[in-house]
Amino acid sequence: MKEDFLYHVWKFQKFDTVDIETSEGECIHIIHPGSQNYLSGPDFFNAQIQIGEHLWAGNVEMHLRSSDWYFHRHEADPNYDNVILHVVWDHDVEIYRQDNSVIPTLVLNSRVDAEILQAYEKLLLKQHTKLNCENDFSNFPEFQVTHWLERLYFERLEAKSAQIPELLKETGNDWEAVLYFMLFRSFGLKVNSDSFLSLARNLDFKIVQKTSTCFSLEALFLGQAGLIKFGDLYGEKLQEEYSYLKHKYRLENDHLEKPKFFRLRPDNFPTIRLAQLAALYSENKSLFQDLMQANTAEELKRILSVNISEYWQTHYNFGKNHAARAKNLTSDFIDLLLINCIIPLKHCYSRFIGDRYAAATMNLITGIKNEKNSVIQVFNELRPGLAKNAMDSQALLQLKNNYCSLNKCLHCELGASLLKKSPKYI
Repeated sequence: MKEDFLYHVWKFQKFDTVDIETSEGECIHIIHPGSQNYLSGPDFFNAQIQIGEHLWAGNVEMHLRSSDWYFHRHEADPNYDNVILHVVWDHDVEIYRQDNSVIPTLVLNSRVDAEILQAYEKLLLKQHTKLNCENDFSNFPEFQVTHWLERLYFERLEAKSAQIPELLKETGNDWEAVLYFMLFRSFGLKVNSDSFLSLARNLDFKIVQKTSTCFSLEALFLGQAGLIKFGDLYGEKLQEEYSYLKHKYRLENDHLEKPKFFRLRPDNFPTIRLAQLAALYSENKSLFQDLMQANTAEELKRILSVNISEYWQTHYNFGKNHAARAKNLTSDFIDLLLINCIIPLKHCYSRFIGDRYAAATMNLITGIKNEKNSVIQVFNELRPGLAKNAMDSQALLQLKNNYCSLNKCLHCELGASLLKKSPKYI
């Protein structure tokens, strides 16, 4: 058993609260259990509890054994001076405050129904092959699953959006520059996200705005990234253009990390991704405004669907040509851009200007097809057809990574519902 179980039992009062007493025989009446504290300090703040004839307001601390109080050195920590009740599973020693007064103790091991203990053991203590709740996952009510997935999606969206206030501060509240940073990082994918973001930070967005042609933007992006090679005439022309721009804008790139090609599919080579960014910014002079005004996923996809320059239709790198291929942004790649870059930015921008952002965000994310990976496959096997769109798949990734894999079942709306209060306590 872990203390998380005690937190859950106390928070939702899933124990026999009739005629409860302290270990010393004083009557206890729980008016309010308090608010759970997820940081350092007592486990629950601002509880209201009547003990004997006195009404107390303060904090509650919880341990599996009373002696854990001393094991964790709480007796020497003034943050625990305002603890009004010590809730434990087993009581093996009396606990005292710094002024030597006894802290009242409530023992739960005889007050929690056996059904709740069995459900907890089944959920968290037994071996499972896929999920802790794998045997129950298909039986959760549809409304409960839908409600929880929506909450999980917005939880994940907020995490993806956490960087945006920092980028706004860095750019002096320039939303267009924030989009520029986020696009570069997204185009770099996992392998080159850091080097692409570093490149964007090293290349002032105002310079990009002043550079009008796709050729000049290719020279700027590829040259600053140190990727131009003298393998053919086009590379020589790009280098010549970059040398001019480098001198004009006094650019430096000696300390920048060069993007990697290793283990990347050719369509994800940094040369191709930077050429696509050059095409995107050359064809869309009002890119930020257009993206913010788009109301559907289809509109966003049309804005992001650009044609790569002719040279890159027959090359993945300088000096090595192949049969012509369009190499436009694929539908799958645009979906990734929408999920990880555009929708978080639109979400934050709508909130910034005071629009009703939640409904618009839901409309966009549900208009994108669901992702396909091993995590989504597991959930779809347990509950066929669960991931219907990108909102569902993003929510399931959040569920797996932040709850299931960390055994935080008691913090999950679905997992916690399996530990139902025994009928005799209702």
